Amino acid sequence: MAQKQLNLLSESEERTPSGRKKPDGVATTNVVVSAYVGSNADIFPNVLSLHVPEGAKIADITYGKGVFWRKVHTEKYDFHPSDIADGIDCRNLPYEDESFDCVVFDPPYMEGFFRDGNSIKAGAGTHNAFRDHYANGHEAARNGGGKWHAAVVELYKEGGREAHRVLRDRGVFIVKCQDEVSANRQNLTHVEVITAYAEIGFFCKDLFVVVRPNKPGISRLLKQAHARKNHSYFVVFVKIPKGKKASQMRF
Repeated sequence: MAQKQLNLLSESEERTPSGRKKPDGVATTNVVVSAYVGSNADIFPNVLSLHVPEGAKIADITYGKGVFWRKVHTEKYDFHPSDIADGIDCRNLPYEDESFDCVVFDPPYMEGFFRDGNSIKAGAGTHNAFRDHYANGHEAARNGGGKWHAAVVELYKEGGREAHRVLRDRGVFIVKCQDEVSANRQNLTHVEVITAYAEIGFFCKDLFVVVRPNKPGISRLLKQAHARKNHSYFVVFVKIPKGKKASQMRF
């Protein structure tokens, strides 16, 4: 019986004139790619379309002004936006364990946000644009933690641990970050975040590069020592199921 079913399947397969089975799929250039020139709002729908199915339960835990979602039909998802302005701390979410399919995380990623006391609203000068359009006003009590760039990475780790808690196994964690030069030192934040999240229990599945369409400026320049950053990243992680290892993850 099994052999008969196999024969029927073989007869129904589309074949070339030479008798070879035609490969599945069609030729196209209409694909999601890894790098774009544009805004977060332009690129974020592509991230969702590739990695988060409609109907998924999503928590944006640093929603801010909702910049990412301006070109997304949120009614297609079970959408739960929150922010520190609503009294919801991304490091201490009011959600049950393993209750979400996807978490979106966009903390302030420039060390200038940490320069004035304990408030990461302290960015000034060229940091104002980042605070207004990308950062979400998250008040971080450092409690003796790291300074400047180290404080940035700490916040990523803290938010990542909480996202891991509320995500279901194989849940998707979409993280926005940008590399930066701090204290005249090159910091590859996306590498630090990927490494830190591997220790928490995430597998790095994908990475998108967002190149800003306008040229960055600087108020005072004496001598340039590093390339000026005009790109950032959406990094897509997947929560590794219990009992699995990153090396066993296949998608």
